[in-house]
Amino acid sequence: MKPEAAAPAAVPDGQWLGCVVPKRHARRAVTRSLIKRQIRAVFADAAGLLPPGLWVVRLRLPVDRKQFPSAASDPLKALVREELLQLRAKLARAAQATPAGPASPAAARG
Repeated sequence: MKPEAAAPAAVPDGQWLGCVVPKRHARRAVTRSLIKRQIRAVFADAAGLLPPGLWVVRLRLPVDRKQFPSAASDPLKALVREELLQLRAKLARAAQATPAGPASPAAARG
């Protein structure tokens, strides 16, 4: 007898944050950890700015090891934090424009 698939969970009441930092974009574990800590810190400060839901932040481009030879340098930390603050501000503006929060794909199709 096959186990039944679990029903999908409902959207949480609060905000859930996921961090995806692939090894192919940040080779050193120290760098990946630094980026994840910055993601958590920036979005912890934004608790009231974003609507409840599941939020995932993903590193899309590789970290240039030539520009940041140290795995956890202060310039890298500052750059990551600045980009995350810009992303948070963009998300907050979008959330204010649409009070329902992120649109579902089914609602977008009409």
